[in-house]
Amino acid sequence: MDPISDIFRTMHVTAFGQHRLEATAPWGLVHEKPAEKRVPRSGKTDPQTDVVHFAMLARGNCWLKVEGVSDPIPLTGGDCFLLGHNTSIVMSDSPRTRPRSTFGEVAATVVNEVAHYGGGGAPTTIVCGSFRFDRASLRPISQLLPNFILIKSDQVRTLALHNTLQALASEMAELAPGSGVVSTRLAEVLFIQILRAHIASEPERNKGWLRAVFDIQLGTALTAIHKSVDTPWTVESLAEVAGMSRSAFAARFKEVLGQTPLEYVTAWRMQKAMQLLEQRDKKLIDVARLVGYESDAAFSKAFKRVVGANTGEFLKRGFDGRDASDSVEAIGR
Repeated sequence: MDPISDIFRTMHVTAFGQHRLEATAPWGLVHEKPAEKRVPRSGKTDPQTDVVHFAMLARGNCWLKVEGVSDPIPLTGGDCFLLGHNTSIVMSDSPRTRPRSTFGEVAATVVNEVAHYGGGGAPTTIVCGSFRFDRASLRPISQLLPNFILIKSDQVRTLALHNTLQALASEMAELAPGSGVVSTRLAEVLFIQILRAHIASEPERNKGWLRAVFDIQLGTALTAIHKSVDTPWTVESLAEVAGMSRSAFAARFKEVLGQTPLEYVTAWRMQKAMQLLEQRDKKLIDVARLVGYESDAAFSKAFKRVVGANTGEFLKRGFDGRDASDSVEAIGR
């Protein structure tokens, strides 16, 4: 089990809201990042707080302005991007066109998975949608990813991605029986392929968790953790897997991921435990042993410390571990 597969299966990525935007010049749309909210420890979070958006240009040309990027980006057919929840963008037919509506407002007008917007001039077709992740997470998966990933159609190693883009665009255009199911599955495949293309094209720019996953030595250790979370890992044994000295491994792990190796192991054990507990088909001792604890007492103590609630409270009120104790580092800083 590689780390990306393990994390996405555990946190349940789901595509939703796919639609086709038929824009005609002049047009301009804005996506504003939401105001920051403090989530009460006793309550559930807004489900939109762990969402990543995507868009792909199926026809025509347009311009994209991204928060934190100095110059407007020209987009052509086949270009696509992922957008984190907390990033603002403007898309328009021209850098000089001012946005007059939000993407949300236009999405509210969708009929048969198509929205129309603009002044009737040159056409542009954009396939849009979002990905939602399981809310029972110690750290929103959207925080493991860059705020913005752009894949240009002429980048290398994107043949599989292009095939998926074309299939998704075709599915959204034809609306044949079962198109909703097919487009959802294609969008979920698209998500992973965009990450692959991003990693392949800009390995030196990857930071944090993505950088660690694809680092030869750290990635080997992370793969071992995700493959066998119940192993009694120590810093020494993980360093041996990585082919590094204990001190060099510990220092590099902390530098790249922002937490110690054993903090990462414990956090991921608790993430897996939350998934197992929600299934409600195993005894507490069985869950404990599946994530590497010999006794339910030791497991319960660690769960309360990391998640911020005991197992009963977690299940009773749908506790969201993203508001876990501030003193404990969660996965993938």
